[in-house]
Amino acid sequence: MRGEKIPVGILGATGIVGQRLVALLEQHPWFEVTEVAASDRSAGLRYEEAVHWLLPSPIPERVRRLVVKECAPGLECQLVFSALPADVAAEVEPEFARAGYVVCSNASAHRLEPDVPLLIPEVNPDHLQAIAHQRRRRGWARGFIVTNPNCSTIHLTLVLKPLMDRFGLRQVMVTTLQALSGAGYPGVTSLDIVDNVIPFIKNEEEKLETETRKLLGRWEGEGFAFAPLRISAQCNRVPTLDGHMECVSLAFERRPTREEIIEALASFASVPQQLRLPTAPARPIVVREEPDRPQPRLDREVERGMASVVGRIRPCAILDYKMVILGHNTIRGAAGAALLNAELLLAQGWLP
Repeated sequence: MRGEKIPVGILGATGIVGQRLVALLEQHPWFEVTEVAASDRSAGLRYEEAVHWLLPSPIPERVRRLVVKECAPGLECQLVFSALPADVAAEVEPEFARAGYVVCSNASAHRLEPDVPLLIPEVNPDHLQAIAHQRRRRGWARGFIVTNPNCSTIHLTLVLKPLMDRFGLRQVMVTTLQALSGAGYPGVTSLDIVDNVIPFIKNEEEKLETETRKLLGRWEGEGFAFAPLRISAQCNRVPTLDGHMECVSLAFERRPTREEIIEALASFASVPQQLRLPTAPARPIVVREEPDRPQPRLDREVERGMASVVGRIRPCAILDYKMVILGHNTIRGAAGAALLNAELLLAQGWLP
């Protein structure tokens, strides 16, 4: 798309999502990591000294020796990816946007603000229209914030989108089985999770129930109109490493056949596929017909971890249909989502 790569920074570069961003950006055709930033205790160290690297692939050689900076404006780049904790992101991300940076955030701090796009490029690319309003409202000349949703919300909403467009949706009931990596590092202690399931993840159910409705809603010029959809979520932490599973029941405005559901999901493609964005999956939704799929170990890496995998589509005795959704929580559910957002911003002219 362009000859010279855009320099980018990563805020929170030493955490799990930050590490995923470092790995995904290695050899990226459009972006190049030139700055890594983290907490004060890491600032001044080389990245290889500051990070407890958790991925099977080695630290990219060029990033290995970058000096970790503080999470403050002054980084030599135009675009920053934020993998910061929500409480830190709440203060730091607006500082960067005010200073003229484009912020692609994985943090939850600003997702539900009335002028901040909460973006899944296949679902609601038109919500980027809110950027102009955000700049005017906040007095930011060049900078802005775009967020990606919660890791479970992304996979649920990606599957709901074609079904809502084709058949209309009235009610959604979802129970999640969420992997350990979603809790960060060191995360859940072994004595809590071995031989166990924890039926509570703080704020997770509220995120699923609210973010999904914003994503499937409309931008109306000065705010978002949330989709009139009833969603009930229950969230559990389970002892898998990566891959969030979601058991979903749906009530439709027009009850489709099972074959119509499969066709709507399997044929779904949108703007990222049309634009051939580098991180976009060729198939955003992959349908499995086997009675025991999807499974985290077998299916989380489909489409390089950027697809939602759906199986066990069958009638529901209470609502209309039920199904199982699986998606990689730190790739499509976090780092890959922020990267795909940035690719769409560049392709649509929001980046210089």
